[in-house]
Amino acid sequence: MTDGLEQLAERAGRELEEAPAQEILRWAAETFGPRWCVTSSMEDAVVAHLASRVAPGVDVVFLDTGYHFPETIGTRDAVAAVMDVNVITLTPRQTVAEQDAEYGPALHGRDPDLCCALRKAAPLEEGLRGYDAWATGLRRDESPTRAHTPVVGWDAKRRKVKVAPIARWTQDDVDAYVTEHGVLTNPLLTDGYASVGCAPCTRRVLAGEDARAGRWAGRAKTECGLHG
Repeated sequence: MTDGLEQLAERAGRELEEAPAQEILRWAAETFGPRWCVTSSMEDAVVAHLASRVAPGVDVVFLDTGYHFPETIGTRDAVAAVMDVNVITLTPRQTVAEQDAEYGPALHGRDPDLCCALRKAAPLEEGLRGYDAWATGLRRDESPTRAHTPVVGWDAKRRKVKVAPIARWTQDDVDAYVTEHGVLTNPLLTDGYASVGCAPCTRRVLAGEDARAGRWAGRAKTECGLHG
């Protein structure tokens, strides 16, 4: 089955490269039915909003790491309240206190890769088991590590189809969509943050920095492990 899904993803990536975001999501809905979901960090609700227009009631999966800004949790709650989606919150196996007891306090400061693996990658892998495909808000213009993101590709780590319907969008495209449709966004985006992750590992960006520069600042780390 997974071999067929991989070939399906590669073919769709070629055929849908120039397609509008909603058409890409409509393809996902028609192809996978209930066996696909949207994942959201609640930086904004653009992909969730797009998906709700072609698949009302679609599952929107959110990872509550225990380290989120209050504004991020507030955005999740607002999305669940006002949008035609089914928000599903995933949590790690351990609470922050339990993790501190086993690994020592502030693991994120000493071994951020392990912290992300425990609090993001592991719960997502578990949470995606019931799906054949997942959609994300990755964009090519966010950072060099995302410059070649396909609109539909193969997630070899999880053996699933990965859909990035706004991969070709720019920040201007996102801003225009948010304005036109009144889409919910995280309040931190208007407070100097260009990318919103866990509070201990996220800072405001400086003029001229790319959107991901505020994540794990001062470290070589640029990704949490969810996307490669």
